[in-house]
Amino acid sequence: MAGNSRRRGAIRKDGTKKGAVTGSGGQRRRGLEGKGPTPPKEMRPAHPAARKAKSAAKAAAKNSAGGRRGAAGLAGNRRRPGDGDTPETVLGRNPVLECLRAGVPATALQVVVGSTSDERVAEAVSLAAGSGISILELQRGELDRIAGGALHQGVALQVPPYEYAHPDELLEIASESGSPGLIVALDGVTDPRNLGAIVRSVGAFGGHGVVVPQRRAAGMTAVAWRTSAGTAARVPVARATNLTRTLREYATAGYMVAGLDAEGSVSLDHFDLAADPLVLVIGSEGKGLSRLVRQTCDVTVSIPMSGPVESLNASVAAGVVLAEVARRRR
Repeated sequence: MAGNSRRRGAIRKDGTKKGAVTGSGGQRRRGLEGKGPTPPKEMRPAHPAARKAKSAAKAAAKNSAGGRRGAAGLAGNRRRPGDGDTPETVLGRNPVLECLRAGVPATALQVVVGSTSDERVAEAVSLAAGSGISILELQRGELDRIAGGALHQGVALQVPPYEYAHPDELLEIASESGSPGLIVALDGVTDPRNLGAIVRSVGAFGGHGVVVPQRRAAGMTAVAWRTSAGTAARVPVARATNLTRTLREYATAGYMVAGLDAEGSVSLDHFDLAADPLVLVIGSEGKGLSRLVRQTCDVTVSIPMSGPVESLNASVAAGVVLAEVARRRR
C-alpha cells in the first residue's frame, strides 16, 4: 500500500536470510518435546481394546449389583436415582455451600467473575477445589441463562440426579439416633418449593427424614434444593413406590401414623401422642389427604385457627405441627 512500504518491519533488511523475521514463540521448541511413554491400549479411548475393557467392566458391575440385590433384597439398592431424573443445578450461596459441606457428589461449580468477595462464595470455591470439583468462572449473563432467570446470587453447582433413600432406611436412622422416630410423609405434594420448605422444617425440628411418592408428587429438583437452603444435603428423602403400603409398614414397626387434616378428629392442642414414634402425613395443596392414605392413618390432626383463614399452605402447616411436636418432646 502506498505510503506504508517503508514502515518498520514492512521490508526485510539487506543481508538477512530467508524465513520469518520474528520468533515462533517457543512453538517449535515445545513441538519437539516428548509426550511421555505411549499408554497401554486399554487406556487409549479410541482403541478397540479400550472399548472392550469398558464393556466388560460395565457387565461385571451389573452382575455384581444383581447378585447383591438377590442376596440382600431391598438392602442391596438403598440409594437410587429417580427414574428419568436428570442432573440438577443448585442455585444460591447457602444451598451451594451446604451441598459442598455435606459432600454432595457435584460435577462443577460455576461462579460469576468477581463474586468471590462474598465469604460464602469464597468458602464454596475452597471446598470445591479441595474436593477436585471443576470450577468455572462465568459472566453474569451466562449464569443468568443457565439459571433460566432464577435467583442464583452469583454461584451455581451442577449435581447429579438426587439419590433417594429407601423408606426402610429412615427407620434405621431413627433407631440409631436414640430419640423417638419422627418421619414426614407427603401425599401428593406437587410444588417443589413446598417440598424444600418441609425438608428444611424437618431438619430444624429434629425429624429423621421425608417420604415422597414416586409418582404424581414433587421430587428433589433444583428448586427444592434451593428452598431447603441446603438442608436436603443433611435430611434424607426417601421415595416410596406405594405410599399406603409404606405407611402400613411404618405402623407395623410401631409408629403412630397421624394425618394432618383441616377436619381432623383430634386438635393439635390435645395431641398427646407427640412423644411417641410418629409419622406425620401432609396432604396435597388442594385436595388434602387421599382416601386410601386417610384410611391408613391411625388419627387425623387439625390445627386450631382463630382467624378467618380456612387453611394453611402445606409447608406452613407442616412447620406448625413439627414445632409443636418438638416442643412437647422437649
